[in-house]
Amino acid sequence: MLTWTSAEATDVGAKRKINEDNMLSRPDIGLWVVADGMGGHAAGDVASQELVKAMTQLKASPDLADFVDAIEDKLLAVNYQLRKHGQEALGGRTLGTTVVSLFLLDTMGACVWAGDSRAYLYRDGELTRISHDHSAVQEMIDAGMITHEQAAYHPHRNVITRAVGGSESLYPDVRVFTVKAGDWYILCSDGFYNELNEDVIAAHLVQKTPQESVAILMEKALANGALDNVTLIIIKVEEQ
Repeated sequence: MLTWTSAEATDVGAKRKINEDNMLSRPDIGLWVVADGMGGHAAGDVASQELVKAMTQLKASPDLADFVDAIEDKLLAVNYQLRKHGQEALGGRTLGTTVVSLFLLDTMGACVWAGDSRAYLYRDGELTRISHDHSAVQEMIDAGMITHEQAAYHPHRNVITRAVGGSESLYPDVRVFTVKAGDWYILCSDGFYNELNEDVIAAHLVQKTPQESVAILMEKALANGALDNVTLIIIKVEEQ
């Protein structure tokens, strides 16, 4: 039987006036969510809050597929609400949010996401990305037009191609995987991974507790400048 502990933190960063990131940690039902809002004050923060509020309504489930369906249903409902709110209250302005969610059910896990907030797995000394960014630069990387190094400085690096509230239709991506004792998982907004490369994340991730890991990695991200809001959740999996 696998069990998990988690810790989380969010910071407005050095440049932004408001924090448009929101997060949810529900280790009791094996669910964690990071949402990075966009649209500025009274839009981005509202969008990420609405998404997290909807995800808090999810109930524990003994079936992975059913729970993934429930996550997707919530995302589609929030997408509709945000489009409606933008039209009715914000004069047609678009408000949206990225989402990356992780659901663990014993030895199985699922990641559901839209946008460029990320999920990582650290297993056997190696950090790998579970999610795949919905962004302009990721599409250029996939097409072989630019390298990962060039993407970090590309003028379109902040352009995302999918978001909750971003368009009438929403197509979240889903990835299902096996979970093992000794796994560490990270969910984070782009304000975190833009400040720390994956080698640095991997080098400092494994500590005695997720709380220590979060404290160290957040401190390093803020020390690097933190041009955006910084949010991360770390989950540690153990054998009971």
